Amino acid sequence: MKTKSGAVLLTKDTPIDSRLYGARAERLARLIGLGLPVPKTVAISMPVVRDIAAGRGPDARALFEPFGRKALVSVRSSPGDAKWGRTNTIFNVGMSDRTAEHVAEIRGKAAATRLYSDFVRHFAVEVARLDPESFEGISGDSSAPQFLATALKRFEREGNSPFPQSASIQLASVLRSMARAWEGTTARLLRRAHDAPDDAGLGLVIQEIVLGKAGAECGSGSLVNSHPETGSKGLYGTFHSEVHGKCEIADSEISDALPCKSVFQNAQDCLDKLRKAERDACEIEFAVADGELLVLDYKPAERTVGAAIAISVGLAKDGIIEKQDALTRMEPDSLGRILHKQVAKSPSRKILARGIGASPGGASGAIVFSSAAAADCAARNESCILVRVETGPEDIRGMYTAKGVLTGRGGVTSHAAVIARGLGVPCVAGASDLQFDQKEQLLTASDGQAFREGDLITVDGTRGEVLKGAAELVEPTMNEEIDEFLDWADEHRDLVVRANADTSNEARVAKRFKAEGIGLCRTEHMFFGEARLTVMREMIFADSAEERRSALDQLLGMQRSEFESMFEIMEGCPVCVRLFDPPLHEFLPHDRDEMQELAEALDLPISRVIARAEELREFNPMLGLRGVRLGVTVPEIYEMQARAIFEAAVNANKKGGSIIPEIMVPLVSAHREMELVRKRVDLVAQSVKTELAANFEYSIGVMVETPRAALRAGDLASESSFLSFGTNDLTQMTYGISRDDSQRFMDAYLEQGVFPLDPFSSLDLEGVGELLLTAAQRGRASKPELVLAICGEHGGDPSTIEFCRDAKFTYVSCSPYRVPIARLAAAQAAIRSRSG
Repeated sequence: MKTKSGAVLLTKDTPIDSRLYGARAERLARLIGLGLPVPKTVAISMPVVRDIAAGRGPDARALFEPFGRKALVSVRSSPGDAKWGRTNTIFNVGMSDRTAEHVAEIRGKAAATRLYSDFVRHFAVEVARLDPESFEGISGDSSAPQFLATALKRFEREGNSPFPQSASIQLASVLRSMARAWEGTTARLLRRAHDAPDDAGLGLVIQEIVLGKAGAECGSGSLVNSHPETGSKGLYGTFHSEVHGKCEIADSEISDALPCKSVFQNAQDCLDKLRKAERDACEIEFAVADGELLVLDYKPAERTVGAAIAISVGLAKDGIIEKQDALTRMEPDSLGRILHKQVAKSPSRKILARGIGASPGGASGAIVFSSAAAADCAARNESCILVRVETGPEDIRGMYTAKGVLTGRGGVTSHAAVIARGLGVPCVAGASDLQFDQKEQLLTASDGQAFREGDLITVDGTRGEVLKGAAELVEPTMNEEIDEFLDWADEHRDLVVRANADTSNEARVAKRFKAEGIGLCRTEHMFFGEARLTVMREMIFADSAEERRSALDQLLGMQRSEFESMFEIMEGCPVCVRLFDPPLHEFLPHDRDEMQELAEALDLPISRVIARAEELREFNPMLGLRGVRLGVTVPEIYEMQARAIFEAAVNANKKGGSIIPEIMVPLVSAHREMELVRKRVDLVAQSVKTELAANFEYSIGVMVETPRAALRAGDLASESSFLSFGTNDLTQMTYGISRDDSQRFMDAYLEQGVFPLDPFSSLDLEGVGELLLTAAQRGRASKPELVLAICGEHGGDPSTIEFCRDAKFTYVSCSPYRVPIARLAAAQAAIRSRSG
């Protein structure tokens, strides 16, 4: 058969292009080219399949001719990409009264009758489109002659014509049915959902079915040369023997469990050849006839993320691929699945609601509606899920002890999301389908199901789902291969990766994931422990600077101890400490009962507590008295923090460290703000040096969170050693969109193409990115040695990392659990850049 006819008999010399014949045909041609045992195969091109759908096409008799008059064949789809969908495979085309006699001579009458009966039913439903119920209702054993006779009679009755006895007529009908199914509305919609081109074509493959003799070793199955969960080398899969039944194949059991062991040695050899040729672990679909192996098709092996890494590492170590090839095969974000427990895939998942997957991983536990209840659960060693409409600083204690977090409002950069990612706690945010009644402590699903404190739920922060009850969880899969893989990433990347860490525990996680320092330590989170919160409130209620200093002196030792611990954990790596940022009202209670408790704790009239809370309340606290504005107007706070940092550095250096602390000033907009804060920090440093008879170095810089700071970066650089971009607030202020409330309209914006991506998930390179580039250019024009960094949540986003590398930033900083993702993304950015 000639290729110009649009159909071709595959041989080792046959050139096959997947764009013309589809991916399956191309794969089969490769198998034949490798010398592997493939049944006789004819491939039909996409243009010919279109002609068949339109009522034109090649002579079916000529198509069947290479297989012989008594052959049976299967017809399989061969789309350009498997993701675009496929049509059902039709087996045993050519089965007829005459062919059944031939099959009976080889396999026995019962086997022939069963094959014939099954084909009649399949042909009737899938090809002739007859009523399935007419054939499903046939009783008895399909290998019995009466069963076959009934099937043939029903075909004739339902189809108004006898079952076709001609192989060419059967084949023509099968080809026409498959071609038209591909052109149908349902198939088109499915392709569109998978971004297939409008003119995506379908090739078809006709493949001989080789029948083995009765009693001989025959069967079919699938085999893969790597474990799907771990990626370890071996032979795994299933084999359905017509003599011995079905068995699972698991490497070490091969010698005991399998008949005809030479077949599986041949299969292993085939897989080894494919591994080298395809530069990947593969799965083969195979058949065995009379003890001989036949390879029917292959595809890349199924694998978890951990297995994918192990496979790539093994290929690189065996010299089949380069290390950089191994690195570029992984999607960086997929690493999130190996760092946390995940909710197991299950058809019995009872989904209550969907929200935003704000922090990956899965967790189950009892519902709690407050931090106090979460702490009580932890004291009883019970798992819980903290449920809030939205979280604030007062919820941090509960987030530290809860196994997961669920909020009704917020997105990927909301308070809940940011803190949960830093802690490595699964979080679903913005679950707006649920009704949250904090007062009544009631959670209600859209279908009316009500859940109270103590009821079990599961949060799937990877998929953004809330499930009823305790779902099965899959343990994370960190292993030596993953560590080695990430070490290879470090060999290729040229962008430093730090972590955002607010506590010693988070610093330990960052160190374990090989962060090269702390790029953002949010000091206010250290104040929300129960004892510290009370002292903080005492400071807020102080009437004078002296009284404030008295309260802050109590916090000094607590902060110094925390900083010292972080400096020691990071072992000489840089630690950038952001000075106090949030407005003071966040530290005060919000309802009457909590105010009553605070009044009792501080020995104050409740009227004084209410009055102070009213005094601190602002119309827009995110743009009010916070950050550097507090440092300028209430300088005692920053002075205390600077002293804690310097004293901790001195103590850590005495123990053999080499800490050069970095101090970051938040929410700066004006050069004069930095002048004032820097002057006070320098005075504190000089005082500590004198008091402790110690010498130390430090640097001070700006957290760029306002558009004005970005535009005036040249001025700010004169007072700064570094500019670190807080892209969460910078995005919020550039767009004029609340990052906590954006999910109310973001889906509609994305669907209608207003934004290509959620700017809080992936950095807006056109708008916010231009501000970063402008700031970088102006800052380094003023100070060439200026350090540039990103410390917002975008710091763990692969596209942002590539942007930062291209802009010659010094480092990115992200949540500890995103450090491996950032390390890989930075390596891939470097590899792409060097390869052009």
